[in-house]
Amino acid sequence: MIATAQATAEVFWTAFRALRKKEKQAVIEKLLGDKEFMEDLIDLAIIEQRRKEPSRSLDDYLADRTRKKA
Repeated sequence: MIATAQATAEVFWTAFRALRKKEKQAVIEKLLGDKEFMEDLIDLAIIEQRRKEPSRSLDDYLADRTRKKA
């Protein structure tokens, strides 16, 4: 399944790269105009930006949150 998704992505990427500049802009505008796509894109950007941050357990997070409320 992952291989199929990667192959499909490669086909789309190759087709996109072959477009003229105005056609690429039209595709990008269409993508950016889609609210759900934009939310996904922002989520992915945040995940990538924070990827190297240290993680902590849910229990630790909840304990800190409880302490801050008290």
